[in-house]
Amino acid sequence: MKVQISGEIMAVVASRAEQVLAGGAPVFVEPDEATRQRVAMFLGRITDGMVHDLENGVLILVRH
Repeated sequence: MKVQISGEIMAVVASRAEQVLAGGAPVFVEPDEATRQRVAMFLGRITDGMVHDLENGVLILVRH
């Protein structure tokens, strides 16, 4: 039996640590925009999740 998480934020990729409060999801801090996008893309591929850009330097990874 395969267990999957769905409908929850699985990870957060942010430009600054101050943008994100502690919660239940892992937080990756990357100031560089290109690297932030690449990290989010790789996490999405690894977890079969979707990356959503909040357009404030924060990307969230969600499995729908």
